[in-house]
Amino acid sequence: MDIKKDVQQQFGKNAGSYVVSKIHKEGKDLQKLVAIAELDGSERLLDIATGGGHTANAFAPFVERVTAVDLTPEMLAEAEKFIRGNGNENVEFIEGDAESLPFSAEMYDIVTSRIAPHHFPNVKTFVEEVNRLLKPEGQFLLVDNVCPEAEELDHFYNTIEKKRDYSHFRAWKKTEWIEMLELSGFEISEFHRFDKTFLFDPWCDRMNLPVMEKEQLNAFMLEAGENVKKKFRIKSEDNKVISFVGESIIVKAIKI
Repeated sequence: MDIKKDVQQQFGKNAGSYVVSKIHKEGKDLQKLVAIAELDGSERLLDIATGGGHTANAFAPFVERVTAVDLTPEMLAEAEKFIRGNGNENVEFIEGDAESLPFSAEMYDIVTSRIAPHHFPNVKTFVEEVNRLLKPEGQFLLVDNVCPEAEELDHFYNTIEKKRDYSHFRAWKKTEWIEMLELSGFEISEFHRFDKTFLFDPWCDRMNLPVMEKEQLNAFMLEAGENVKKKFRIKSEDNKVISFVGESIIVKAIKI
C-alpha cells in the first residue's frame, strides 16, 4: 500500500475526530496565520489538504472565494459539514492530490496548507505546485510540525510519529523548509517557530491506535536517552507518558 492510500485510509476512518480535535480546531497558529495574511476581501484562496476544514473556515469570512482540497473524500465531507455549519457559503470542496492539482497556473492569490505536508511523499513537488498555482507576488501560508536539526532528535520525532500514524511520511527540519521554499521561487516574508504540546492519550486516540501499539510507543518513548527526553520535555507518571513537546513553524512566503 503506498503512502497516499495510507493517508486516505487513516483519515477516511478518523475524519470526524480531526474536525473536533482541539489542537487542530483551536490552535493559536490558526489565528496567527490569518493575522499575517494580507487581505482586502477580493482574494481567491486555495487550502491544500484541508482536513477538518479549519483553515478554510477561518479565512472564508475575509476572502472572496475559498477552494478546499483534500485527498480523502470522507474528510471533505466532514469539512463541508463543519464549514457550512458555520454559515460560510463561499467555499467549494474538491478532491485532489496536493502534488498534482487540477487547476490552471496562477489562479490563486493565496495558498494555505496547515498541519499536512508531513504526509506528502514528494514535498518538493508540492512546493513547486503551490508556486505554479499562485499569481505573481501571491502568498503561501504554511503551518507544519518540524523536527530538530540534530539527526538523533530528527530520527526520534519521525519514528514516534510513524509508530503512531503509518501515513506519516516525514516532518522536515526548519532549514529544509527554508531551502525548499527559496529554491522553488519563494521569498520568505515571515518565519515563526513555536512549541507544540502533545497530550499522549488524545494524540494516540485520534488515530485509533490499538492498545498494544500504544503500549509499545509508550515504552519506546520512556526508553529514550536523557537528551531526547530533555529536548522533547517528555512527562511521565507511573511508567506512562503524559505529554511531550514538539516544534511547529508558521511561514509566509511570497512568490517572486
